[in-house]
Amino acid sequence: MRSKYRETYYKCGDYLDVNIYPVYKQGRGGRRRKAKPTPETKQKLNEIASQNKLIRIANANFCYYDLKVELTYKPERNPLTDEDAARELRNFLRRVKRYRERNGMSELKYIAVTERGSLKGRYHHHLIMNDIPIKDLVALWGNGIVGTDVLQFDENGIASLARYMMKQARDFLGKKKYTRSNNLVDPQPVSRDSVSKRKVMELAENVECRTEYEKLHEGYFLSAAEVVFNDANGGIYIHARYYSKEAEWCRRQQKRTNRSRSSGGQSSQ
Repeated sequence: MRSKYRETYYKCGDYLDVNIYPVYKQGRGGRRRKAKPTPETKQKLNEIASQNKLIRIANANFCYYDLKVELTYKPERNPLTDEDAARELRNFLRRVKRYRERNGMSELKYIAVTERGSLKGRYHHHLIMNDIPIKDLVALWGNGIVGTDVLQFDENGIASLARYMMKQARDFLGKKKYTRSNNLVDPQPVSRDSVSKRKVMELAENVECRTEYEKLHEGYFLSAAEVVFNDANGGIYIHARYYSKEAEWCRRQQKRTNRSRSSGGQSSQ
């Protein structure tokens, strides 16, 4: 079955999200044999796609001084149903939005998921949101404890936090996996068909070969790559994530390296 490979990439702030996948050509007479992935492969690809979309949105819209927030409930204020929990979250977000407007702050941006504990049925909410004074955030919630931390980026941005949130959201049955503010940038794909099948096979055989991956995108370092093989049609699906050489995380790592070298040089004298 003849095919070519297409690369689709998304620019997400200082990060780059890349997918390489087969595109099957038409046969004679304009007819094309369908080459659908197996159900198992399709399910895995769908899970990866859903997760990666959230990661792209998170990396494109938030930075190192924004917040990771967890909202919990006092026992007597724990919602009775999923709908009650969703309403409490919406009301809280409205209060935060009004607070920001009153204080001349930028528009509220957020991603949120709701989790229901499997043992006691206790609800809590996980959020990524733009910066706000913590003491005021606690007062705006008012239903229980507020846990906060600044976002901690690495070579994958905040991918690990986004994956964690997706995993927790699965327990909130009957609802969308996550909610988000409408003002978030949704990175758009750019496609090109310049990657040969031979090159794709080479990349798939050695996902640790950073040099070959980085040749595809000048100005970026490879952070991670994963491969899915479709046994039914021989197709290769590659997902790779990069970070810009100008990324804040990259600059901080370089400063640490320089300080370490400087300290080591002084101690050796």
